[in-house]
Amino acid sequence: MSGGEQQMCAIGRALMARPKLLMLDEPSMGLAPIFVEKIFEIVVEINQQGTPILLVEQNALMALDVASRGYVLETGHIALADDAKKLRENPEVRKTYLGES
Repeated sequence: MSGGEQQMCAIGRALMARPKLLMLDEPSMGLAPIFVEKIFEIVVEINQQGTPILLVEQNALMALDVASRGYVLETGHIALADDAKKLRENPEVRKTYLGES
């Protein structure tokens, strides 16, 4: 199986336990862009079906697009916390974490 297929299989196995909270750590790491998009589509669908998700992800753009709330960690401490859309629009976040000038 490819990395994307393995990741989808792992998410499926986790869902079989009917978790009260699904925790995902870097689900897009090392995946081809097409699989990254698919993984995030699946994350959104799982959440829409009622399972809360805690997503740890370095792909900040994708994560903030699907999240309702976001936290920015710096050396293990919460540097910023806000509504995901507000964080995405925050000039400091855009410059420092999203690569915009």
